[in-house]
Amino acid sequence: MAYLAPAEFVTKMVDAGESKLLMATKDTLIRAYMAGAILALAAAFAVTVSVNTANPLIGALLFPVGFCMLYLLGFDLLTGVFTLAPLAVLDKRAGATWGGVMRNWGLVFTGNFAGALTVAVFMAIIFTNGFSEAPNAVGVKIGHIGEGRTVGYAAHGAAGMLTLFIRAVMCNWMVSTGVVAAMMSTSVSGKVIAMWMPILVFFYMGFEHSIVNMYLFPSGLMLGGNFTFMDYMIWNEIPTVLGNLVGGLTFVGATLYSTHYKTAPKRRAA
Repeated sequence: MAYLAPAEFVTKMVDAGESKLLMATKDTLIRAYMAGAILALAAAFAVTVSVNTANPLIGALLFPVGFCMLYLLGFDLLTGVFTLAPLAVLDKRAGATWGGVMRNWGLVFTGNFAGALTVAVFMAIIFTNGFSEAPNAVGVKIGHIGEGRTVGYAAHGAAGMLTLFIRAVMCNWMVSTGVVAAMMSTSVSGKVIAMWMPILVFFYMGFEHSIVNMYLFPSGLMLGGNFTFMDYMIWNEIPTVLGNLVGGLTFVGATLYSTHYKTAPKRRAA
């Protein structure tokens, strides 16, 4: 499990950001679609485990399997490109512009949402036997998650919005740490172990992840959750996207770049 020093894996972060900005539209969309679909399936799996075992910790322990799979396959989540893409611009890489960053973010958001929505429809069919009966226990749980994390926040007004935003910031602090952690090792086992730890933390703590929510909330609406699509967008998805952006870029991308890539001059000995 070869370990790369911070200066080495931060260079890989900048290289990855440049690669994503220069990627063809078709490839960006396909990779984002698959990432959203795999993460959505992992979320459905984790909720199923949590309901069937009555132990949320077991679901959280197993959820990272989806995150590990999608990154080992080279697919892209919005939370990851929030952290990596701007580094290429900060480093003044050829062809890297803020316009390119916005293009990348928009394409990845679209692909992630389409992939997560596909799995939401598939799982809703499974949980209701083709919409022919009431949702099973897992479907009911997903509906309640959607209610608690939309109208539940709205009931607290500004305080609820602040809580939602901070949970989103904390989420991508951990998720982007997982993205970076995959670059710390050159072996599959090393990458998986490094990714597993921060993803477990985010999921068990109930932090807000924009792509996981692209599955949970549309699925919750299909399964009878007592909230609306506008509740989802205003009281979850939009603030979560903004919080994820702040968390990943501020606490992971910018900090690692500024101290391990653009290091300050050495102090003189006294």
